[in-house]
Amino acid sequence: MNAYDIIRRPVITEKSMGEMADKKYTFIVDINANKNQIKKAVEEVFKVKVDKVNTIRMMGKMKRMGRYEGRRPGYKKAIVKLTQDSKAIEFFEGL
Repeated sequence: MNAYDIIRRPVITEKSMGEMADKKYTFIVDINANKNQIKKAVEEVFKVKVDKVNTIRMMGKMKRMGRYEGRRPGYKKAIVKLTQDSKAIEFFEGL
């Protein structure tokens, strides 16, 4: 699996923007990726040093259209903390 296959997209919310001061960045990742794969992918793509990775498995919400019900797809979220001597990720700097 490629590093770009593991990291799907960043999460841009008020909470995630507030955590950037502590060098914590949030990403939507592949649902089958483990913490070691996520750490290697972030280090390879952004050229930073990762200290710690926390993962959260999010279940999809139930939605309805009239009488039909369905479920949105589930996803996995990863909160990546960088080391103190690591540089910040430039992708988030302009936001």
